[in-house]
Amino acid sequence: MTGKDEQVRLNAWVRGTVQGVGFRWWTRSRALELGLVGSASNLADGRVEVVAEGSRNNCERLLAALRSGESPGSVDHVAERWSEPRGGLTTFVER
Repeated sequence: MTGKDEQVRLNAWVRGTVQGVGFRWWTRSRALELGLVGSASNLADGRVEVVAEGSRNNCERLLAALRSGESPGSVDHVAERWSEPRGGLTTFVER
């Protein structure tokens, strides 16, 4: 598959006021609406790491949502990395 239907893995690191404000729950809800699998995890440095696998189109939509300003808290910056999906994920969870 190529283009928007290509299966990909998105790693996104979200910096800002994103812990203790419902950000991971909100991210999980958006990911499930898009049919993605993966996780949203708090990191020790105050960021949230989002891992999502699914179609490139839906991963791009999740990334746009993370940057939209509509999430709980306040997002200052989102860094991203794209790679091949690893598989083995069955749903989207908060960690």
